[in-house]
Amino acid sequence: MTLPSGPSSPPIDRIQQNVLAASERRLLNWLCARMPLWVTPDLLTVLGMIGAFAIFAGYAASSLEVHWLWLAIGGYVLQWFGDSMDGSLARFRKIERPSYGYFIDHSCDGLATLLILAGMGASPYIRMDVALVALAGYLLLSIHAYLAARVVGEFKLSYLSAGPTELRLMLIGMTLAMMALGYAPGWFGAISGFDLFVGIVSVVLILLFVIQTLVTAKRLAISDAKDAGR
Repeated sequence: MTLPSGPSSPPIDRIQQNVLAASERRLLNWLCARMPLWVTPDLLTVLGMIGAFAIFAGYAASSLEVHWLWLAIGGYVLQWFGDSMDGSLARFRKIERPSYGYFIDHSCDGLATLLILAGMGASPYIRMDVALVALAGYLLLSIHAYLAARVVGEFKLSYLSAGPTELRLMLIGMTLAMMALGYAPGWFGAISGFDLFVGIVSVVLILLFVIQTLVTAKRLAISDAKDAGR
């Protein structure tokens, strides 16, 4: 994905410092070089969304049969492939559409996140209210990233050395734990261990939003003061 910039906005730098970034980039470049011509960035975007719907369906259907969680795990793999490859393939083939790509990519990201967390909330493993708080935390941090891209020219793709790929792997691990442990009441009564895990992640996301907002606001205040003193 290429980030758009206009005459009134600063050049935008992608900041990606997650643990798997370098290895993932090598894999994506290898895949791009081997993609048949009929595979287009738009097709990959559609595949990513199909993966997100599969995740939702797998979690939601897990109340009927635990093995539906394999559909959710497969959905994570498909969603990673489509979401990571669409922009990579466009850049590899030099057919970027910066504004269109930015708009579609992040619109799909928002819908995919809703589907994933709504699916978790519809499952017997995680309460819907806990899942919706996690959704709010993720969207708050996304809003900060989009605003920072506009006002300071930095688009942050990772926090605490983790990005979307690490998050997907963590959620796959949690889903495997669901299959292994089930959803019987645990040490926390009505609050399951999975609720507690997702709740802690939610708090971390919200705290990151608050901290990053304060840091960015301070940078902007200093920058504006310097500009006013010229």
